[in-house]
Amino acid sequence: MNHISQKLSIKEKIGYSLGDLAANLVFQTLMTYLAYFYTDIYGLSPTDSSIIMLVVGLIAAFIFNPIIGVLADRTNTKWGKFRPWILITAIPLGVVALLAFSTPDFSYHGKVIYAVVTYTLLLLFYASNNLPYSALSGVITGDMRERNSLSSYRFVAVMFAQFFVQVFMLGIIKSAGNGDKAIGIEKVMTALAIIGTVMLLITFLTTKERIIPKPEQKSSIKEDLNDLMKNKPWIIMLTLTTLVFITLSMKGGAYVYYFENYVNKEQLAIFIQPILDVLSNLGLNHFGNDPISAGFGLFNAGGIIFMIVGITLSKSLADKCGKRNVFGLFLFISTLFIIAFYFFPPTSISLIFCSQIFHGFFYGITIPILWAMIADVADYSEWLNNRRATAIIFSAMMVGLKAGLSIGGSLNALFLGYFHYVPNSLTQTDTAVNGIKLLVSIFPAIPFLIGVVLLFFYKINKNMEVQIESDLKERRN
Repeated sequence: MNHISQKLSIKEKIGYSLGDLAANLVFQTLMTYLAYFYTDIYGLSPTDSSIIMLVVGLIAAFIFNPIIGVLADRTNTKWGKFRPWILITAIPLGVVALLAFSTPDFSYHGKVIYAVVTYTLLLLFYASNNLPYSALSGVITGDMRERNSLSSYRFVAVMFAQFFVQVFMLGIIKSAGNGDKAIGIEKVMTALAIIGTVMLLITFLTTKERIIPKPEQKSSIKEDLNDLMKNKPWIIMLTLTTLVFITLSMKGGAYVYYFENYVNKEQLAIFIQPILDVLSNLGLNHFGNDPISAGFGLFNAGGIIFMIVGITLSKSLADKCGKRNVFGLFLFISTLFIIAFYFFPPTSISLIFCSQIFHGFFYGITIPILWAMIADVADYSEWLNNRRATAIIFSAMMVGLKAGLSIGGSLNALFLGYFHYVPNSLTQTDTAVNGIKLLVSIFPAIPFLIGVVLLFFYKINKNMEVQIESDLKERRN
């Protein structure tokens, strides 16, 4: 490697972060609205919708990601290994995202086939774009402080995408379609596809790959896999990533049931009205008149805003104390505020909102660190084996992410059935209500707590981070 500066300009950090903003306009829409789109807009049955989402999601996790990881690591162009993937998939990803949320007038069987094909293509292009994008963070700089800073920029962008999708998008869909949600979502997705494509092209143009494997480095797929199996920090991070996204999927998917079936509607309306009045004076009228949907949107908004605040503190804490220690501590603290939901009475609206805000803040500190730690695992693999295989390491983490999301969503459905939840019922049994409380509190807390314990066995602490960075810098020079 030649003596290229490992420092990143603000322009490059912002340019890189726009790639995650673009990707999360797609990802957050899938997480928040895909099931709703299939059942309430496109007209598929809940059973067919769940089968499509689970089967295609697991195929993407265990087939698409490893294949893309292997191919990306073996890509060699004048633009680098990973940037070309961002370039060639930018437009197809936007087009397929629009098609996946379109409503062609087919027979029911035709609609099922169309949904399977478009969702499969969407996840294929998403993996082809987002996996190399994530791996790019491992080669854009070898400076640990710059990497921590880059992760903070990146995940502030993620939170902005999440905020838009979870807080405002439903109201915009209804407004854009004048009540016709099919027309509204097509208009919104058209705009998002164009904006996302432009952002991905900016990412390609403003970033640079600085860590270049030695020309003589050659490794077979078998060698790469053997390296992974001997890489204990990688195994821990794969498990941790899966556990984190099981929790996020469980509690994220259960909050709507918590608001509809447990939170006191009258007290909620009284609590949120002053907030709605202020927002209305500012011209923000996208929350609607229903106290449940408005309260749910504001609840999400509070958590996301304070996640962003937490993200801004992440870099300095990680630089000072090391990623592992900061991640474990604040993951544990954030879990306490998840558990608290089980104990709140339905009329304690202020406590419910405050717990969400504190959870968002403390969890936000961990968000950039997770991906920075995965980049560190790629460094550890190079340090240990004298070969770099960035994309296959990141592809395994994407497997954990998508598997965690699929497992978490499936567990929600499983437990709702177990506790005898009745869809669209005005009243639920005490057993069902208790099950819903468990789904937003105790059950999702368990994977987080297991993750905290796992980190005690993760050996890349602050001292080892410094040693790896120093040794690799000397080798590369």
